[in-house]
Amino acid sequence: MRDLREGRYAPVYVLMGEESYYIDKISGYIENNALSPEQRDFNMSIVFGSDVQPNQVVDMARRYPMMAERQVVIVKEAQNIKNWERIERYLEKPMQTTVLVICYKNGSIDGRKKILARAAAVGVVYESKKKREYELPAFIANYLKLNGRATIDNKAAQMIADHIGADLNRLTGELDKLILSLSDSDRRVTPEIVEERIGVSKDFNAFELRSAIVSRDVVKANRIINYFNSNPKAGSAYMLVPMLFSFFQNLLIAYYAPRPHTDDSVAKWLGLRGGWAAKDYITGMKNYTGVKVLQIISKIRETDAKTKGLDNPNTPVGELLRELIFFILH
Repeated sequence: MRDLREGRYAPVYVLMGEESYYIDKISGYIENNALSPEQRDFNMSIVFGSDVQPNQVVDMARRYPMMAERQVVIVKEAQNIKNWERIERYLEKPMQTTVLVICYKNGSIDGRKKILARAAAVGVVYESKKKREYELPAFIANYLKLNGRATIDNKAAQMIADHIGADLNRLTGELDKLILSLSDSDRRVTPEIVEERIGVSKDFNAFELRSAIVSRDVVKANRIINYFNSNPKAGSAYMLVPMLFSFFQNLLIAYYAPRPHTDDSVAKWLGLRGGWAAKDYITGMKNYTGVKVLQIISKIRETDAKTKGLDNPNTPVGELLRELIFFILH
């Protein structure tokens, strides 16, 4: 993006991966900025993989620009292209006056195909990976800082991450609305603001449930689970089970961190942003034995299967979640 903003365009971009947000961001920037508005009619070609043949893409890429420095060819939904041979041959000697952008979503091109090596030799190959759950609060804080000159506290960021999840297009859409709602005089995002403007309860949410489980606060955890059962939209099993699995999976790994177990050493071991992010794991190691954590992970996997209908003829999802929380805490 830095190169693009400075006007340095490569002759080819292969943008691929599970996370469409970054693919759209890069290809969208090229579409909107590589050519001036008056140049686009003759020098911009946007096609879809299901509607075009590889030889047609190559023919478009080999054209010369008309009254412009460059032309742009964007292939969207390129995962629908079956044969890459013609495009691979084109990349042996691509046109320097063409910017060819290949957007391959919902996966990545097989690394054994020649297109990746050839594209990397003459241009850019970028793999857009899904954000992991523990990376979302940092993404949220950075997005608010860069796009809204706003700050957010750790709890509020975790509340948003737990409520919306790792769909970055949806997440950034909610953050954009949140930015617009902030006053010029106060750019802080607090749990109260998240509760009011995104609709996440500051007391009954996944963050507070995890906090209660970490500290083995049985009363608080059950109060939150009862709230979720009465308000399914506030916290469904399909969001809570992966969150619990992620925490206990990391907790199991934390036991193997070099001793002494300090906030900073555990954070570094788990690849977290800083020592504050490891505090729950330090507390978790005090409240749960390694054997219990293994049993919990097994129970979470069993619950996950049952919520999806495997070996579960009629137990309601809410009851499965209540049973899982009881098993974890006792």
